Amino acid sequence: MKLVIVESPAKSKTITHYLGDKYIVEASVGHVRDLAMTGKGRLGVDVEHDFKPTYSINDDKKEVIKKLKKLAKESEEVILATDPDREGEAIAFHLAEVLGLPIETTKRLEFHEITKDSITNAIANPRTIDMKLVHSQETRRIIDRIIGFKISTLINNRMNSKSAGRVQSVTLKLICDHEKEINEFVPQEYWEINSIIKVDKEEIKLDFFGKDKKIEIKNKEQADEILSKLCDKFVVNDIKSATRKVASKEPFRTSTLQQDAFTKYNFKAKDTMSIAQKLYEGVELDDGLTGLITYMRTDSVVLSKSFEDQAVEFIKKNFGEQYLKGDKTKTKKVNLSQDAHEAIRPTSVLRTPEKMKKFLTDREYKLYKLIYNRAIGSLMSDKVIESTDISFDNNGYIFKYKLSEVKFNGYDILKLDDAENTVKYDFKVGESFDKIEINSEQLFTKAPARYSEGKLVKLMEDSGIGRPSTYASTIQTLLARKYITSEKGILAPTEQGTRTAYVLEKYFPDLMNTDYTALMETNLDKISDGSVDELDVLKEFYGPFETHFEEVKGTMYKDKPEYTGETCPECGSPLVLKHGRHGDFVSCSNYPKCKYVKKEEKDKPEEVGRECPNCGSPLVYRFNKKGQKFIGCSNFPKCKHIESLEIQEQEVKICPKCGSTLVVKGKRGKYFYGCTNYPNCDYTESLKSKK
Repeated sequence: MKLVIVESPAKSKTITHYLGDKYIVEASVGHVRDLAMTGKGRLGVDVEHDFKPTYSINDDKKEVIKKLKKLAKESEEVILATDPDREGEAIAFHLAEVLGLPIETTKRLEFHEITKDSITNAIANPRTIDMKLVHSQETRRIIDRIIGFKISTLINNRMNSKSAGRVQSVTLKLICDHEKEINEFVPQEYWEINSIIKVDKEEIKLDFFGKDKKIEIKNKEQADEILSKLCDKFVVNDIKSATRKVASKEPFRTSTLQQDAFTKYNFKAKDTMSIAQKLYEGVELDDGLTGLITYMRTDSVVLSKSFEDQAVEFIKKNFGEQYLKGDKTKTKKVNLSQDAHEAIRPTSVLRTPEKMKKFLTDREYKLYKLIYNRAIGSLMSDKVIESTDISFDNNGYIFKYKLSEVKFNGYDILKLDDAENTVKYDFKVGESFDKIEINSEQLFTKAPARYSEGKLVKLMEDSGIGRPSTYASTIQTLLARKYITSEKGILAPTEQGTRTAYVLEKYFPDLMNTDYTALMETNLDKISDGSVDELDVLKEFYGPFETHFEEVKGTMYKDKPEYTGETCPECGSPLVLKHGRHGDFVSCSNYPKCKYVKKEEKDKPEEVGRECPNCGSPLVYRFNKKGQKFIGCSNFPKCKHIESLEIQEQEVKICPKCGSTLVVKGKRGKYFYGCTNYPNCDYTESLKSKK
């Protein structure tokens, strides 16, 4: 029996389906080790001895490792099949170290899609662990640990900010700089003039242009002057038509998938990656678990020759040869591309979105259709559009109307683009039209829109900061630290986020410089391909950083305490407001000599006006964890009597048997009237729920 170790349980199920009984497939559930929190500064890195790292097994992975060790001991061979990127290579390395496997000879499988052919091919052609990729990931982790621990500790102590990071901080700066641009924007007045005319019983709108060149109308006086000179007749004086070709877009890479999924479906970056992960790892089809797309963390736009060949035949058969693009560049990769991966594509052209729909949730179907059509469309012919500009003269002023007609839909037979205006009017030069109305409107220029998650991902990629595997997680970190908010995927910095970005830029300008961060990413890529030594990169980074950090430690200001105006009841020092992991609290300014923390006074619950039928204590209104209101005993937890609000408006009743008062009794929605003289009187009466 052979043991194959992958990263996720979902992937292990799919691969088991293909490998059969001779293999056991188990999951590491992500990283199993990380830098230890030991040594100088708890960095887990010996900076004085060539940055030697010390690793420790993650607490939540100790049982996983225990199980894997047992299985490894019982297996004739252990094969590592973690994800095909830097992080996956590092996980494979750490698994080999923990399980005592030889780095030089342990088989490492690489596949970019989870299909039978891909897995079979990987088993037949294993490689070994690529230590250049491991060193690249390790260098990234060491640099991020040093920056994160040192600067985070400093800003937490000086200004109560939770953390700073190499990629996270410069991304925060992008958002804060843009917010500043929005806040400082000064709207400028401008006016628009348009006219409505009737053509072939249809009303169309003509837009004011000007005379020989476009006139910018800046105020009402200028607009009124133009309006006063216009007449009721519009005469066609020029018609210009031109044909243009629109090429299909490249297949998706990580960033463009996140952008398009947000634009079309408002999917947040983390949701897009989560859905894509499911499609990659495997969906239950009629013939078993099958991976529907290739690996979704990639910055390549390359498609494999085998897929292109299949797609070409599919396009010929289903649409016709005229829909084939013809010659296409097959080696294009985006700037700063990390690995020689494929683009994100379907694993089979035969698994069309329509055929897969019944196996997928609505969100999975939408994303799969997006990926499938974009990959197929990238190999299809251009769309041909005829654009026509018609100019109308009105007493020397020009108005314009634009027509756009699709002459050949090409790739857009897959409906990848927004619909074009295909209405065609047969205008002739000299033809005259009467106005229906002429309008002017005051408008103001608008401030730039806040970044969406998709737009931010594009900026990160364009700036060279982060990599496909980090875009979504960087946004999530900023949200978790409460440096930014996301309202339906639209991002805005919080007050704390803005302060943090300001302080970091003031004291650590390199850290907040996109060029510096991009250069670091480039150096990490160079470690991956062996053109740069990891020790050189670490030394080049650490010396200047440590010198600057020590200077900043002595100069960075500390936030003034927020005094509450109260004094400590234990030592008489002023009380201050502090910000902790679980929220704000008030404590003594003389900490650590005095450790007084003011207990938060809870609001006294509102009384119902009745006594508890169990113990006689007042009944009060309470709220459960979901925020739902109910009635409970004020003597809780000694008395656990509760009531539903629906019994509140029941009438007061007298026991017909003994003359005592009847009260509502019962639990879990089953209520009834019972006598307060119980057990001396056992009279009960049914209670109808409030409709």
